Order: sequence, then C-alpha cells, then structure tokens
Amino acid sequence: MPAVADTSAVVAEQTAAPPPRRRGRSRRKSPTRTAKPAVLLFLSPLILGIAIFKLYPIAAGVYYSMTDFHVGSYQPVHFVGLDNYRHVLSSSSDAWTAGRNTLWLLIFLVPAQTLWAMFVAWLVLRIRRGQALFRTIFFLPAMVPLVASALAFVVLLNPAGPLNHALSWVGITGPGWFGDPSWAKPSLVIVAVWGCGKIMILFLAGMLNVPRTLYEAAEIDGASAWRQFWHITLPSISPVTFFAVITGMIATFQYFTEAYVISASSNNNSGADRLIGYPQNSTLFATSEIYKQGFVFFKTGYASAIAVLVFLAVFACTIVFIWGTRRSYGYGGESQ
Repeated sequence: MPAVADTSAVVAEQTAAPPPRRRGRSRRKSPTRTAKPAVLLFLSPLILGIAIFKLYPIAAGVYYSMTDFHVGSYQPVHFVGLDNYRHVLSSSSDAWTAGRNTLWLLIFLVPAQTLWAMFVAWLVLRIRRGQALFRTIFFLPAMVPLVASALAFVVLLNPAGPLNHALSWVGITGPGWFGDPSWAKPSLVIVAVWGCGKIMILFLAGMLNVPRTLYEAAEIDGASAWRQFWHITLPSISPVTFFAVITGMIATFQYFTEAYVISASSNNNSGADRLIGYPQNSTLFATSEIYKQGFVFFKTGYASAIAVLVFLAVFACTIVFIWGTRRSYGYGGESQ
C-alpha cells in the first residue's frame, strides 16, 4: 500500500506540472509584433504621401492664414494673428457675397441634382426596350470635360442663342441666362443637372438591388407605382441617397470650374478680376473668392484664411448632416 500511494503522488505531480512546450511557446514573439515592421514598410509610401500632400498643405494653410504672406513677393512674412479672419468676416468683404451664393447653391443645386438623378434612374429602370441605350444617353454628359460642357452651354444659353430663338417661336422672350444676375445661378443649376450621370448610375444600381419580391407583394395588395416608389424604393435606396447628398454638398463647396469658365466667357470686359463672379458677383462662390484673392491679387494669407473657413464650414455641415440623418437611412432594411 505505501508503494501504491507514492506512485499516485508522483503521477499527480507530473500531471499538475505544466508541459515544457507551453513554456517555450510563451517566449516566442507573436506574429503581429513580427509583422509590424513589414507592414509599416509597405505602408510608408502611403503615409509619406498623405503627410506631404495632405497634412503639410493643411498645416501650411493654417499658418499662412495668420500671416501677411504674398506669393511671389520677396518681402519678409509677418505674423498678423487673426487679422485676416477679421477682414474676411467684415461687412466690406466680398466673402459674404461668396458665402451667400454658395449657400444658394447648397439649397437649390444639391436637391435638384439628386432628385433629377433619382428620377432618371427610376425612369430608365421602367423602360422595357432599349434600356441600355437610354442608360448610355443619360450617362454620356458625365463623360464630357467640364470646360467643354460649360462652353457648350454658353453657346446654347446665349441671349441670341438657339434656346431663346426656339422660345421666340412660341411667343416667349428668353431671359439673359448667364448675363442676367437673377438668372446666372439658375443657369448653373441647369448645367449641373445636365451632367448628373454618375449619380444616376448609383441610383440605378441601388434600385436594381431592391428585392423584386417586395414589388410583387405590393402589386398583389393593389399598390400604385407611386406608392411602391415611396414605401419600397425610396427607403431601400436611402444609403445611396445619403451618399449622393453628402458628396454633392461637399462638391458644391468646391464649385469653381463651370462658374469661372462661364463668367469669363460671358464677360466682355478685360481684366482678370472682372472675369470672376460676372455678372455683378452673382456667380462669385467660395472657391472663386479664394482664387481671386490668392492668384489674381496674390494675397496668399488672406486667401488661406478663406480656405480655412470653408474647410470648417464643410466639416460642420457634414457632421450636422450625418447626425441629423443617422436614423433616416439603413442597410439591408435596418435603420441605423
């Protein structure tokens, strides 16, 4: 009996002792720690690119916004604090006019472009024959370069152009379009709506992703086409709508090319400063004011202050829009 007891004790001690392999494994480095240098090495071009072409320009813009720096000038740069910001926000600054015009575009251009793209996608989806042809026709304007499309509309919407000539046939006197301060911004909205093919493709893809069984159930219940769109299609494509609105809003803050080309082509006066915002600063937007102050008057510090304020406005509007619509869109039928 004593021998059996001793043998049992030895077996218990060997069972309780940790195996030597486990101790050796604990000393090894984890694969994650070993892979970190390699991961950082492969990511270094991206990190350097972001640092050089993104972070540094932002930091430089913030710094120059608090100086009297003039690009191309050999005078020393002086730190002026918030003087540039005070000048931008003063009542005599053209920045207020640019801000009002940009706000006008946000209110009218973004909804018009989004709704028109949604309507065209819904219309193309309901066409039974030649759907690919109509889809190509509506997408082609998005492939036209911005300068070429702007110049085409300068000719089309000229006071003596083909559109006003066609309106005169039915007894309607056409407006001045880009040459009229009250019609200049609505004309720019027409140009933007005409080239919304990329957004239309997104809405078309979203509508094609809606389950067909939902429409079949609605047809059995006797729902009309409008009720099907309102209660099935619209909620199902809410992520696409959210993306279209938020990207359209950000792009509107950066709206420049079409306004500059059209105002410069419609203005007969000489002088680079008079080409921007014609007529009567009705097409002067935030980016147009940045360009005028920075590359026409060479007031780099002042233009940087406007750019910083535009960045803060874009950031604030984006955060407010995301927060306000966080429960209005969903993925896979579930609200967020």
